[in-house]
Amino acid sequence: MKKLSLILLLPFMLTNCSKDAVQFNVSMKQKSLIEADNSFGFELFKQINSATSEDKNLFISPLSISMALSMTLNGAAGTTLEGMKTALQLPTLTTQEINEINQFLLDKLISLDPKVRLAIANSIWYRKDFYVLPDFLTTNQKYYQAQVSPLDFSGQDALKTINNWVYDQTGKKIEKIVNQIDPEDVMFLINAIYFKGDWKMKFDKNKTADEDFYLSDGNQLSVPFMKQKITANYYTNDNVDAIELPYGRGNYSMVVMVPKGNYSVTDLINGMNSDTWKSWKKEFSETKDINLKLPKFRFEYEITLNDILSAMGMQEAFSDQADFTGINPNGQLYISEVKHKSFIEVNEEGTEAAAATSVGMSLTSVPQEIWFSADKPFLFFITELNTGCILFMGKIARPE
Repeated sequence: MKKLSLILLLPFMLTNCSKDAVQFNVSMKQKSLIEADNSFGFELFKQINSATSEDKNLFISPLSISMALSMTLNGAAGTTLEGMKTALQLPTLTTQEINEINQFLLDKLISLDPKVRLAIANSIWYRKDFYVLPDFLTTNQKYYQAQVSPLDFSGQDALKTINNWVYDQTGKKIEKIVNQIDPEDVMFLINAIYFKGDWKMKFDKNKTADEDFYLSDGNQLSVPFMKQKITANYYTNDNVDAIELPYGRGNYSMVVMVPKGNYSVTDLINGMNSDTWKSWKKEFSETKDINLKLPKFRFEYEITLNDILSAMGMQEAFSDQADFTGINPNGQLYISEVKHKSFIEVNEEGTEAAAATSVGMSLTSVPQEIWFSADKPFLFFITELNTGCILFMGKIARPE
């Protein structure tokens, strides 16, 4: 029985799939960060997929995750900073360059198409009695337009305040990103993305009908498929069929890739990287009379990324050895949790998607100073190390 799978790759990526798309120049430095973000996304997706059951849906926003971690990067130093850059595939860029290019992306991505709504918001919430270096806050305000808010983390409304912000910024699609605030928590750095785009070529709802979707285990599932005959950018090779479906005027598109023959969706994921993506994208060509069938779908996804990001090189950031003296000069800070939530709905009109990423910062266990004062009667012993033999023992009741 033939097996079919569907994978969505980076729906927030810019593509040149329409003559109507807004054009703007991208420098070599800016391209380097965008390509690094894509490489990070492919590697992250690969790692998540390898740790996930084959029959489970996955959906992440690499842009949201990298943006939240890039804000955090401004407080990192030493090997902690190096590890975070390694995980983000950004070892050759300075923190200043990363900030400037992210600022460029925030400025350019948001208002490209009246038929596409893209909102990107950043925020920093910190415990009001916790000192944060002003430079850290102003840098994130300048380059990431971050809303900075001190909060009473012990108050009943703190959790609600943070999650209400996420709910509002994600088009009311993600209700909660922070489940609880622990006594050691001192900061949450949060990115929220909301995307809503109408297809350039919408599907006729009257043509939508239930058909079989073939699961990886060989079973079938009856789901509604949208259908249309379309002219679109298309690519095929021995292992994959791929199509690019533009939204609005064409700055944004969804690329759908379906593995062929015995090539599985896991094989496809494991074989994908930034170079593969670029080489395949160059081979897309406008093709007429494609009979397109695409299932409608809607789901939510949630994952904690600590272990995966540690495996990608930033393990120190999650440990007691973390150096975030750029946030607080006393140090003793580490990333306690990187949490990601996402939502997507694809129907005849277009696509609605949202994602939020929270980076939780907590205090490490503060070493307790030990005081030992022999200021009252005490015993003492003189022993031999190897045998454990006590050679002398005594009591001091009154030192003389």
